[in-house]
Amino acid sequence: MAANSRLTIATHALVWLALAQRRGQEVLTSEQVAASVNTNPVIIRRSLGDLRRAGLVDVRRGAGAGWSLAREPEEITLLEVHDAVDAQPPFGLHHTEPNLECPVGRGIRPALSRAYGRVEQAIRRELADTSIADVLRETLTNQPTGR
Repeated sequence: MAANSRLTIATHALVWLALAQRRGQEVLTSEQVAASVNTNPVIIRRSLGDLRRAGLVDVRRGAGAGWSLAREPEEITLLEVHDAVDAQPPFGLHHTEPNLECPVGRGIRPALSRAYGRVEQAIRRELADTSIADVLRETLTNQPTGR
């Protein structure tokens, strides 16, 4: 099963916007963000569109067009980013009803639902405690030497 990278791409875009803002560049184009993520600008525009609908970024059209943070990086949590781009739970249950005549089939969904619920709450707490500013700070701290 492939991992969903929507949260990672959106976070990368926001951290790049935060760094640009810190350096005095208030607006970046989707092409500039895509170059940092090393992906197609269409993917970035889709992600930034989700973030705009959630009130995390603003878009400027016309002369000086591009994207900027709608709030300070310290005020944007990874939980907000997650909810903006991928509100899916981390784990899913069976796509079809298990055999209810089987003792495992009868009890597996409630058992896993409780365990998965606890995991999801732990994930949400950690994401809520981490801001875009935190990720930027850690990103800049973890730079390889020699570059």
